[in-house]
Order: sequence, then structure tokens, then C-alpha cells
Amino acid sequence: MFITGYAVMAGAAERLVLGYDSFGNICGRKNTPVKGAPLSGQDMSNKKYVFFLNSCSLELQSLKISSVSLCVSSCPQEQLNSLEDLQSFARNNGSCLCVYNLNVSSYTLNPKAAELCPTLPVPPSKSFPLLNRCVPQNPECYSKYASVLISMVNEMDVFHRILSGILAGRDTVIGLSVLALAFSFILVLAFRFIRTLLVHTLIALVVFGLLLVSGVLWWLYYDYRNDPSTELETQKENVKFLLGYAIFSTIVTVVLLSLMLVLRKRLQFTVQLFRIVGKIIGRIPFLLFQPLWTFLILIAFWVFWVAVLLSLGTAGTAQATSGGQVEYRALSGICYMAWYHFVGLIWTSEFILACQQMTIAGAVVTCYFNRNKNSPPPHPVLSSISVLFCYHLGTAVKGSFLITILRIPRIVLLYLYNILKQKESACAKCLFKCCFCWVWCQESCLRYFNQHAYTTTAINGTNFCTSAKDAVCILAKNSAKLASISCFGDFILFLGKVFVVCFTVFGGLMAFNYHRELQAWVVPLLLVGFFAYLMSHSFLSVFEVTADAMFLCFAIDMETNDGSAEKPYFVDQELLTFVSQSNKLTEGQKHRSTRPFQDNGDGTELQPMV
Repeated sequence: MFITGYAVMAGAAERLVLGYDSFGNICGRKNTPVKGAPLSGQDMSNKKYVFFLNSCSLELQSLKISSVSLCVSSCPQEQLNSLEDLQSFARNNGSCLCVYNLNVSSYTLNPKAAELCPTLPVPPSKSFPLLNRCVPQNPECYSKYASVLISMVNEMDVFHRILSGILAGRDTVIGLSVLALAFSFILVLAFRFIRTLLVHTLIALVVFGLLLVSGVLWWLYYDYRNDPSTELETQKENVKFLLGYAIFSTIVTVVLLSLMLVLRKRLQFTVQLFRIVGKIIGRIPFLLFQPLWTFLILIAFWVFWVAVLLSLGTAGTAQATSGGQVEYRALSGICYMAWYHFVGLIWTSEFILACQQMTIAGAVVTCYFNRNKNSPPPHPVLSSISVLFCYHLGTAVKGSFLITILRIPRIVLLYLYNILKQKESACAKCLFKCCFCWVWCQESCLRYFNQHAYTTTAINGTNFCTSAKDAVCILAKNSAKLASISCFGDFILFLGKVFVVCFTVFGGLMAFNYHRELQAWVVPLLLVGFFAYLMSHSFLSVFEVTADAMFLCFAIDMETNDGSAEKPYFVDQELLTFVSQSNKLTEGQKHRSTRPFQDNGDGTELQPMV
């Protein structure tokens, strides 16, 4: 909360994109006065462009352009050769190109007009989309202006370049997030009524999407690398990021295609699994609406997080200098706050998703351990939410915190890998790749056990550590039976997430490549991909958590009941038959002990509740 309040009080995100003049006014908005600067605090709502009085001979000194800058309502489209032309342009277009305290009628009368107005002749210019600058179109002036602008952008730190890209492409980012939402919602409806043909169609679309995204990334990398106009540091960073994205996308494509080939024989069992899961969701139809609330909460948090990030990036103090001009001085330690803020993004997002998982698990547990399958308990979702907020928020906090802790080493390893990549240490790079893969595997395993710990908490009402221990014991006893059953179902759901990310990223590639003036667009594209994955995970986790919770309830049912008349099983016949058939397929028709599924220690035959 301290960082949030500090960022909002000290930051001004509009300066990154809207630009500001030499007197402390941000163009395109109403400003507050700065002490010691008489020309500050003006209403610039209709003046959106930054105009330099000496645009043909700019100089860069300590990331500051030497020329006086003004906020104007429009850039001069034609060359202005005299003070009379400046006066006529101001009267006809409402855009004053001289310092604010000089009245338009005094352009040709005031003896200091030559100092307060732009150097003549004023070349024709047009606005630059990223920084809203009036860029001269005269070849000689443009060359000088572009060299200074390139030097200024290149000397900016990466943090501010990324923030500029996010603000400049904010409309595209919002549009792509809505696209990811639409894809996720369509997939949820599709999985609810899944059929064999739908699974084949999904696999075909995922293959097509992977190949398409990989091909487009390689094509864009080749196109940008051979573009002679690549001068800005952000453009060079785009080329590096595109190469990394292309390599990563190609590796993922090869791995997923190999897994699809290996697991193709279990396709029919996957369809049957989703039918059983769909039957449970049919008993609790409000589970399908749970991701909508999660999505709205995530969107509200992400908007808040980005707003605080932008405020952090522009946190500084406005100080008046001699001549009534204003300089913004950045505060030290901002980058460290940004890293802390990034950890908050991961932790809070994981916490919101953990709350959804616990809500779904609680509803499934209530439905599974109900003796009368034809009469489900009333309002299981609302009951699960109330139990979560009253008793188990700490469990969600601990589980999400553990995921965050494992995410941080991944970020550190990526940072060290980028440093070593420049030194071309092959052994060290190989070592860090292995460490990165190991940490990623540990995170995946922890996420899997967290999910079962949430379900155990919903069943027993115990704390996180006790539930995690019980879940590990149950999974260790039944790993051979349960892992093979849910493995391919989780893989199909993962393909659904890949489908959403692939086509959202493809739309982003097309949109950002079309607007190449948005220089730092690769990192915003990565942010879009991250948001798309979280959205798809939020929606499709309904089926994933339902299936995992159902199988864990099944294992606990086998542990605590014996199938006798006094302690009958809660499992219904359809789930029992599916588990038995799936394990027979895994065992390759070999004889195996089927004690939990056929008889108990007393020889009592299994009596499923129908």
C-alpha cells in the first residue's frame, strides 16, 4: 500500500507519451502550477503536440533537449518564413508557435519576438505517434532532429522504454485482452459439450496455431534484422526478443507435437473423462460462471497494477530553473520498487486463481460426498465461497506465495543467462538452461500439489501444511491409478490454453507489426501473452480443478470406506467404470490387484452409490 500511495502521489504517467513543454505543462491535459514557474499550470487540453522552437539545430545534453519546447494544438504543415506567417498560422489554426506570454497580435510588434518565437524559417512538420513531437519534414532538419531523438531514446533506461511502449500501445493491449477473453469463453462452452470430433478439431487448430506463430515470428525476425532503418535501441531490442520468441515457440511446437503423437491412443478416454466432468458441472451449473468473476477481479487488479507501475516510472519532482523553466528529476530507488511491484503482480494473480480453485474444489467436494446424487445440496458455490473467506484465505495466501517464491529464481536465472549470453560462455549458458528447466519443473509439481492441498482443505477443513501433507500421502498411495487417468485430460486442457495464447499472440503480432511506430512493442506483446494465458487458465481450470478434485475425492473415498452396507462408497458407477477401464489400458491388460475397485479386505463387493 505504501508503494501504491507513493506512486500515485509522485508519478505522472502522461509525461511518457503525451510529452511536456519546458515550463512543466503536460500536453493534452489541465496542469497544476509549479512554484517559481509563472508559465506553468496552464490548461493544455486542446494542445496535444510538443513543438521545439529550434527544431533544425537541436542538441542533447544529459537526456535534455536544449531547445525550448511548447504545447501546440497542431503542427505547421507548410513552411513559415516570417513573423507574419506565424501570426497568420496562429489565427487560422488556433495554434500559437511562440512562447505563451506573447500575444498573437504582438508577434510583429514586440522587439523580443525573435527570441520568443521559433527560428525562421519554420520547416513543415507532422506529429510523431509515440512521443507526440512535431517532427520537421525538411530533409536536412529531419536528419538532425532524428539523430537527437534516437540518441535520447537510446539513452533512456529499459524500464522507461518499456513503459512508453505500454502506454503507446494501450488500446491494442486492451483489444487483445478482450480477444483472449472471447477465445477462453468459447473453449469453456466447447468443453462443456465435448465430443470426439471437437477434440480432433482443437488439436488441429493448436497445431495450426503453433506452426503459424512460429513461422510469423521467424519471418518478423528476418524482416526486422534486414531493415536498414533499424536505429533506435528499442528496435534492436525488438530483434533480439523476436529471435528469442521464435526459438522458444519452435521448441514448444516440437515438444507438443511429439506429445500429441505419443498420447494419441488415449483420445477416446479423454472424451469420456470430460463427459463425466461435464456431468458434475451439470449438477453445479454456476461453476461455469465462476471464471467470469475471477476474470473481472483479475482485470481490475491488472488495471490497478499497470496504473501504479506507470506512476512509479514517472515518479519525480518538478523543480523550477532560471528563466521560469521546469525540470523533472527522477527519484532514486524507483527500479527497486518496480521489482517489488512485479513480485506483487505474480503473488496477487496467483492468490486470485487459488481462491477460484478452492471455490471450485469446495463445490465439487460437497457434490461428491452427497449420498443422494439426484438431489445435489443447495447453493454449493456460495457455500464454498463463504467457507473460503471465513476460514481458508490463509491457505490460498500460502499456496500462492510458494508459487511466487519459485517464480523469482526463474526471473533471476533469465537475467543471469542474458548477461552470460553476451560473454559467450557455452558451459555456463548450458548450466543455467538446466537450472531454469529444473526450477520450472519444480514450479509445475508444486502447482499440482497445491491444487490437491486446496481440495484436501475443502474436505477436512485443515490448514495448508496439514492438507498438503495429507494430499501427498494420498497421491503417493494412488499415484499409479490417478496420474495416468488425469494426465491426458490435463494435457488437452493445456492445449486449449496454448490455443488461446497462440491466436491472441498472432493477433498481437499483426497489430503491432502494422503500427511499427510503436517502437517498444515486444515486451507489451509478452505482457499480452501472459494475460491471455492467465485468462485461459482461469476459465479452463474449471474442468481441470473439477477433474482433479473428483479423483482425489475418489481416492479418499476408497481409503475411508469399504463398500459394505455400513460404509458404502460415494462413487457412482460411471466414474468407477471409467477408472477401471483406464487403469486396464495403462497396465496393458496385465493382471493386477484391483482391490479398491472390485473388493475390500473383507471380501465385500463394491457397492457404488447411484
